[in-house]
Amino acid sequence: MNVSAAIAARRSIRAFTDRVITREELEPLFHDANLAPNHRLTQPWRFYVLGPEARAAYGLALGHRKARKATDEADAQRIRQETSDAHRAWPGMIVVSMTLNENPEIREEDYAATLMAVENLCLSAVAHGLGTHIRTGAIMDDPAARAAAGVPEGERIVAVLTVGEPLEMPAPKTRRPATELTHWRD
Repeated sequence: MNVSAAIAARRSIRAFTDRVITREELEPLFHDANLAPNHRLTQPWRFYVLGPEARAAYGLALGHRKARKATDEADAQRIRQETSDAHRAWPGMIVVSMTLNENPEIREEDYAATLMAVENLCLSAVAHGLGTHIRTGAIMDDPAARAAAGVPEGERIVAVLTVGEPLEMPAPKTRRPATELTHWRD
């Protein structure tokens, strides 16, 4: 599959088969992610592959946040349990973090580079017959979520990826043409 085909085929996959994704399937994705461009060759990205128990713990951290909207404690407990169980059932989960350089300019460059590594990983997944779903949000700063993923101090979580064999492929979303978003200057 060429890169243009992988870009066109990439979707946010929300439904996966039950097949667990193996280390051997993930390693080529990390290899490709590691080839992302990064100024100063800092390679700031770090990949944390979460097994079922770590996924459940991360889901429980998210469930605690979601349960704040519950109407009573029984509803809150149901939300926590369902969120934890759903994460445990995922076929694969990767937390992508970046090291935090003390220099703000380098830190900003590293953030951009880490996001490029995430995209490389997602495109590589497509080329290998897998799908991904990228998640972000306030949960990434939650101490319980960081502990579940094993992310140490001095790193920032930038994305959480579900990875697996797609159960179904969503239709592409309509986007504005690139010509509307491109400005040519002399």
